[in-house]
Amino acid sequence: MQIITLHHPVRTLDKLTTPIVLALGFFDGVHRGHQAVIQRARREATKRQLPLAVMTFNRSPRIIYQQAHPDSLDYLTTNEEKAQMMADLGVDILYFIEVTSAFATLSPQAFVDQYLVGFHAQAIVAGFDYTYGKPDVANMETLPNYSQGRFDIIRVPKLTANNEKIGSHFIRQQIKNGQLEEANAALGYPYFFSGVVINGKHRGRELGYPTANVLPNPHTLLPKVGVYTVECVLNHQIYWGMASIGYNITFADQKEKTVEINLFNFNEEIYGETLKVCWHQYLRTEMKFAGAEGLIKQMAQDKKNALAFQANYEQDKYQ
Repeated sequence: MQIITLHHPVRTLDKLTTPIVLALGFFDGVHRGHQAVIQRARREATKRQLPLAVMTFNRSPRIIYQQAHPDSLDYLTTNEEKAQMMADLGVDILYFIEVTSAFATLSPQAFVDQYLVGFHAQAIVAGFDYTYGKPDVANMETLPNYSQGRFDIIRVPKLTANNEKIGSHFIRQQIKNGQLEEANAALGYPYFFSGVVINGKHRGRELGYPTANVLPNPHTLLPKVGVYTVECVLNHQIYWGMASIGYNITFADQKEKTVEINLFNFNEEIYGETLKVCWHQYLRTEMKFAGAEGLIKQMAQDKKNALAFQANYEQDKYQ
């Protein structure tokens, strides 16, 4: 898959000559609703024997449209993760448009003329609620007015689960609330993020449960504080474990939130390695104990619960 980053104004579009099918969206999380858009576009591209391109953004347009501070935003996927998932879905070209004031203030007609027509799109595929400016004037209902018959328009209908629209906002709220079963069902895969293993206080080792302290991307959405069942990937090998997100309140000496992973049947030094963590099950909230003994007893129960989940998950997976 070819990845191209563009900064407005783009002076190279006139060099593009190959017709494409173009899917539009921000695609944070590349959840089941996004997958439906890309899969529909893939079928259209295959039918027309054209490359499939996706146009997305390097960061949330909320930075411009809602004046959101970049540090206040968190994401379900990094751009690198998003790109890998696009490649897995059969995308041929991925365009990242850099979100700037100049780009965001394009009129709907200028956006269509300069980008959709400029890309030589023969068909545009997007979700029913896709917008490209002010929602009341730049939406999928009004797109035919701006396209003027220069490309076909395919609207992908709303995808729901339990009468809720599957969308990034819904998934984000479920993850923040520890509702991983609902979030993962909407995503179509277990929520995950990666981080570098860094040095910690080594307290887990002293308690008999050595942990890998994972430093995620600062804009990655973290599940709510608590203890979880997780599945991790390290150097292409899968390891199950339990994770703690919190402040180590039993020892009351930590102000920063940390992500600590106890990998089952594992006892290696992995500082500097990148660990992919898939979040499966919320076990409990963070609890303060009178001392180490109570914490050790609870961690033994947490491990028992996590292993029970793993056994059921793998049984269902391979049936």
